[in-house]
Amino acid sequence: MVYRRKLVALLALVVVMSISAMAAVDYIVPLTNPDGDVALWLFNNTTGATVTGLQIEFDQAVTIVTSNAIGGNLVPAQGTTGSAFTFLGELVSQGTLPLEWQPATAKPTFIMWLSGARAVGTPYFTTIDKLGYLFGQGIVYVRQANPAALNAAFAQFFADNAAYFVQLSQALGMSLQDSLLPIIMSAPAEGIQNFFNTIVGMLGVTDLQSLVGGSVNFGALFALLGL
Repeated sequence: MVYRRKLVALLALVVVMSISAMAAVDYIVPLTNPDGDVALWLFNNTTGATVTGLQIEFDQAVTIVTSNAIGGNLVPAQGTTGSAFTFLGELVSQGTLPLEWQPATAKPTFIMWLSGARAVGTPYFTTIDKLGYLFGQGIVYVRQANPAALNAAFAQFFADNAAYFVQLSQALGMSLQDSLLPIIMSAPAEGIQNFFNTIVGMLGVTDLQSLVGGSVNFGALFALLGL
């Protein structure tokens, strides 16, 4: 009851933080917390169905202070201190997982709802490495579930970027399309992620915003993978 009263009081004082990277992700609500040294964020299940887990990673080690789900029961699978957590249990559609952690300066870098072992909804990520991870996992899943859609998406991806990829292939000394497609169609998720990271490294891009806002149009792949 003390926690619920505290949460109600905090909700009355909510000021949503302006974080542009979250503009397309409607299920994350960072709140201001009068405690100062404790962060309080809400994670709303907007997937349209009951979820069985939440993966979350931070930019530094944190201690989870409270995690009382409203509309279910999600608890950390292994401990409450670290930089990465998997919450397991159940949370109904439109349910909420309020999380408090210390230090308050820590920010999530990766968030993904789970249904069993499968990701559901739209993941939140802030790093190139996690984009590569999502590409790897998502491409392997679609390759098995709907190979025609995968082929169509990559055909559109190369068409959208045809002029730029000619220049890029010349700079890299290899045909990007000829090198990429065999990997896409046969490699495990880790292999796709590693190839993606290698190409990005060769381009000299170091942050996510520069990558997704740069010369490459990822629209067809983002649409395919729900990113």
